[in-house]
Amino acid sequence: MAALDLHSGHVTARVERRHRRREFIALRKDLDAYYPPDYTIRIILDNPSAHTSKEVQAFLATRPNRFKYVHTPKHCSWLIPTGRDEKLFGKMARTFLRHIRAQSWEEHRDRILQGIAEINQAPVMHRWKKFEARSA
Repeated sequence: MAALDLHSGHVTARVERRHRRREFIALRKDLDAYYPPDYTIRIILDNPSAHTSKEVQAFLATRPNRFKYVHTPKHCSWLIPTGRDEKLFGKMARTFLRHIRAQSWEEHRDRILQGIAEINQAPVMHRWKKFEARSA
């Protein structure tokens, strides 16, 4: 799981064996620790059902107004701003994960986290561009 800061290019990531509510909350805790307490963290999500559980809502209640969610409509992941997260994972697959033959899950996790650390050493700033849809 990863969160990409579109303003700074910083990536906050967790490599987990499963992607449950518990892991989702852990990523939110990482974001909460990374950003100054007076920041509002806006998160674009494409699957609201996984992010609105009782456990997640209880966590969010402990940090009122800290996290703001923007949900894309169902089956519209293409609406996530220019697919930056897909591009991030694609870059990972083409670079530090290419031809990897990890001997264990832990080695694979460490390789991913090392690659994320390298990305964060030289983050890419993302520029938003408005474009007009073309008619057919």
